Amino acid sequence: MKMIKRALVLMGLLSLTILFIFAQQNAQTDENFEKHLINDYNVYALQIPENLDFAGEALPLKDPDIYERMDRELLVNTYWQSNGLLMFKRAKKYFPIIEPILAKHGVPDDFKYLAVIESGLTNAVSPAGARGVWQIMPATAKEYGLEVNDNVDERYNLELSTEIACDYLKKSKEKLGSWTLAAAAYNAGMSGISRRLGEQKVTGYYDLLLGEETGRYMFRIVALKEIMSNPTKYGFNFREKDLYKDVPTYKIMVDKPVSDFSTFALEHKINYKILKLHNPWLREPHLNNKSGKSYFIEIPQDGYYAVKP
Repeated sequence: MKMIKRALVLMGLLSLTILFIFAQQNAQTDENFEKHLINDYNVYALQIPENLDFAGEALPLKDPDIYERMDRELLVNTYWQSNGLLMFKRAKKYFPIIEPILAKHGVPDDFKYLAVIESGLTNAVSPAGARGVWQIMPATAKEYGLEVNDNVDERYNLELSTEIACDYLKKSKEKLGSWTLAAAAYNAGMSGISRRLGEQKVTGYYDLLLGEETGRYMFRIVALKEIMSNPTKYGFNFREKDLYKDVPTYKIMVDKPVSDFSTFALEHKINYKILKLHNPWLREPHLNNKSGKSYFIEIPQDGYYAVKP
């Protein structure tokens, strides 16, 4: 009987010793894990640059409200790292198309960042029906001469839609008096911004009380401009080869109906998918073109896609 009691006591002591060692090991593991997290990932407050501007028009950063709103957008866009990297990658592909069109129309280069916040440089579709990189509404597109129907939607043509965006922005600048207000009008409409200025008896965007979306609009643009102009300052690290490249293309003029774009693509040594990638404004697998209008279809140069026959 005594032998059994001693054996039980020894087993109990052994179990307690094992539990103690296990607990110590877990505690050390947790402590090391916490140290690893603390040392390897830190979130820092950002130092707001003393001078920020949009199209040469300075932000009144000494105003506490303006400072806080600018700080918010810089923080949100700096620490949304995956989205930020995608913006850098896409910008390398699409800014070379947008920039010369802005320059041709005398629209400040900063407006390319308006396209970034509008669509993320994708052919986005909004719940309200705006489409394309510049998020143009159907009525605005037709007013400015773009074709919009089931067969063709030129809002998806980056060159043509950038031209239209420039026309709209120049008219807004002429009516409202500043590029900042012209940019805000791209979001809220010329009449909407003009009405708010009159109601609140002010003359500038930064003095207006606006709804959430339009109230953040200019700060988001300026934040993306600042971050994308200074990537390493905001913790974005990449190599030139990490960025997306634009595929060189040549244009084919088409002024007749096309019954089957799959066959059309194969005739030009590509497939239907690649044809649509470079011509997203073609909305159906055929082109009616009853009017005999001249369209310019982009075809990638040979050797950029591995197309099987």
